Amino acid sequence: MSGAKHMARTAKAAVYDAPRAPFVLKEYPLRPVRSNEALVKVTMSTICRSDIHSYEGHRPNPCPGILGHEIIGIIDQLGSDIKKDMRGDPLKVGDRITWSEYFFHGDCYYRDVHDMPQKCQGVRKYGHDLAEEDPHFLGGFAEYCYILPGTWILKLPDALSDEEATPINCGVATMVSVTEAAEIQMGDTVVVQGLGLLGLYGCAMAKARGARLVIGVDAVESRLAIAKNFGADHTLNAKKLSSADTVKAVRDLCQPDGADAVIEVCGEPSVVPQGLDMLRVGGRYVLGGLVSPGANVTIDANVIVKKWIQLRGIHNYHPRHLIQALDFVMANRDRFPFKSIVDSKFPLKDVAEAFRKASERTVLRAAIVP
Repeated sequence: MSGAKHMARTAKAAVYDAPRAPFVLKEYPLRPVRSNEALVKVTMSTICRSDIHSYEGHRPNPCPGILGHEIIGIIDQLGSDIKKDMRGDPLKVGDRITWSEYFFHGDCYYRDVHDMPQKCQGVRKYGHDLAEEDPHFLGGFAEYCYILPGTWILKLPDALSDEEATPINCGVATMVSVTEAAEIQMGDTVVVQGLGLLGLYGCAMAKARGARLVIGVDAVESRLAIAKNFGADHTLNAKKLSSADTVKAVRDLCQPDGADAVIEVCGEPSVVPQGLDMLRVGGRYVLGGLVSPGANVTIDANVIVKKWIQLRGIHNYHPRHLIQALDFVMANRDRFPFKSIVDSKFPLKDVAEAFRKASERTVLRAAIVP
């Protein structure tokens, strides 16, 4: 296809100009890719809780912007320098791929010295860029998305449905990082605070890592039953139980002295003191959902000291977690109904309705299908 023909192409994106402003379908030009870029025709993009936080103004995000970072699609153009995916498989136009939710190009102290590429100074994320700047399409709620240098690309198996594949590059890979940090081992008791997509994958991964008992906690009744299909042995309704009763229920189940590990993925800071109280001496607590500024909470730090608690925060993921996320889903897709998590689909013009339902938690994971 000639460069002139590429230059004549345009595509649509759902753009918002400010927090809570109406989404507007805008057209931008599609330019030819450079040698180290790719252009992908988006086949599905799901609404992550952080997209909602950005749209509602709870976390900073450039505007006007195109949200969406849980994305998959078909390669439309492939730069001449891009030959293989991160696993070494050859790439070509027409391949269905996923890619890391963040990218960084250049020298990076945290990557090179600390093996933390996800925390490079100046790291950029898809769905978190200005729509008015070249190349415009850097978010999932659009017909196309450019893949820029410093992104890890991963080819998707044909057997995997779009619904199973789309959350891999954010929610699933993040939970690989979170459950790894929680050091879940054979025979452990694990509590998962929050049973949205992250929590459901957390339950499944805890079981796959050998946990003997997994307890899910959420305030949305419908999610408690769903969690049983993803490895939760017991569920607790945080809306019906007091904080003290929730802690007691966990400790009664996790004899003799509380849970080995607690994972927070609900984004509610008030659950942190509960999580600490649920743990045994020497227990491990990993926070993965408190991604918005102002998540203030008061805790008794003496508890952390005297109980030998390990407390960790996890944000983003290492590139290897993307491969592990895909392999986990492929290996366990018959054991857990991953496809059912993406339970509603909307065309690009109905992004506002999709956001409303996702924000109300009347759907588990809403998908935009351009």
